[in-house]
Amino acid sequence: MSNNNSSDKPWGGRFTEATDAFVERFTASVDFDRRFYRHDIQGSIAHATMLAECGVLTGEEKQQIIDGLTAIREDIETGNFNWSVSLEDVHMNIEAELTKRIGITGKKLHTGRSRNDQVATDIRLYLRDAIDEIAAELTRLQQGLLDLAAREADTIMPGFTHLQSAQPVTFGHHLLAWFEMLQRDYERLLDCRKRVNRSPLGAAALAGTSYPIDRELTSKLLGFDAPTGNSLDSVSDRDFAIEFCSFAALLMTHLSRASEEIILWSSAQFNFIDLPDRFCTGSSIMPQKKNPDVPELVRGKTGRVNGHLVSLLTLMKSQPLAYNKDNQEDKEPLFDAVDTVRDCLRAFADMAPAMLPKRDKMRAAAIAGFSTATDLADYLVRKGIPFRDAHEIVGKAVGYGVQSSKDLSEMSLDELKQFSSDIENDVFDVLTLEGSVAARDHLGGTAPNQVRQAVERNRALLSAR
Repeated sequence: MSNNNSSDKPWGGRFTEATDAFVERFTASVDFDRRFYRHDIQGSIAHATMLAECGVLTGEEKQQIIDGLTAIREDIETGNFNWSVSLEDVHMNIEAELTKRIGITGKKLHTGRSRNDQVATDIRLYLRDAIDEIAAELTRLQQGLLDLAAREADTIMPGFTHLQSAQPVTFGHHLLAWFEMLQRDYERLLDCRKRVNRSPLGAAALAGTSYPIDRELTSKLLGFDAPTGNSLDSVSDRDFAIEFCSFAALLMTHLSRASEEIILWSSAQFNFIDLPDRFCTGSSIMPQKKNPDVPELVRGKTGRVNGHLVSLLTLMKSQPLAYNKDNQEDKEPLFDAVDTVRDCLRAFADMAPAMLPKRDKMRAAAIAGFSTATDLADYLVRKGIPFRDAHEIVGKAVGYGVQSSKDLSEMSLDELKQFSSDIENDVFDVLTLEGSVAARDHLGGTAPNQVRQAVERNRALLSAR
């Protein structure tokens, strides 16, 4: 007889010596996968219910298992559960405790399943819940943007290309651009959820099981749309987690772009907005500082989420079918991506609608950058001048404005006519900032009228969710 402790493992019958203490710690996942406890118990209750329906368990055994699992869940949630690294993961910890409490019946729970399909089920249940929470935060952020856009439909600011003043736009229109980015992210998230919401339970280790199980029943009990179609694929792929991280990377890229603009706008050089103090911090040495830490952190965390996407892609790229221990490494990147996205959305949903625009500063910046130059060119085209010639005429007028420190709208008619005799007094209708934005009165344009219509369309979109 060998002196070893291998028999205390659920799989220890084949082994003749105890697991090395370091290897035990190295291979354990319970420190992070215990966040699955609710989903693991939820899946086990469904599995036990199905086994009883199929005659593998008696009704009494099923109820013992359900009562035992329910009590364990309550103990975990109240902090009265002892997690053991020697039991490796959340699944074995819960199963061992169940057996300790209800005896041999607890050992029957694992009939017809494997940890492979068990963890694949848990991670899908977990991610489905996370997606629903993130979708709610996304909606809250979008609603806040719509409310702010409606209030600022008439507020004029410079629109930029190459971070140079280009054409005047309304602040409301700019905020709606953020909304559109987030709307595509929301659609990607819901599309991802469709592929997450498939049940791998019953695939067992890799080939299915010889027990008379009903995968349709467990799928229905767990709220999945349908069971997965192939047992090998069911336990081995994590493409749904990769897809979620792809969504997360795109969402964070959009939040990072918005963060960059908020950071610029709140600087003394732009001075377009004021961020409430609750979203900022100060300096330990410079008492005048008010730092936009929240958008800076969101911008920085984008790289973290991008890294998780690359991590999961790399994890899966060379794995043969079916399950491999590599897949233990899928959870920490996924967990952190979920936490990071949810926290960043929460911060943004609180912060973005609370921005206070400095309307006079925005307007002054729009005037200073010759942002109605294109409007003057369009005016000349309507007078019959070819666009390329009109472009050159306006370029010369802008050059004159730079030398004389005058915006186009500040020049007299005589000053403007030196560049083209076709310019008449009606030119000032298009050179004003209000005239410029009002002229873009078409679907997707920056005119205040269009901004208000877009807000109402998008409010209807959100209310239908």
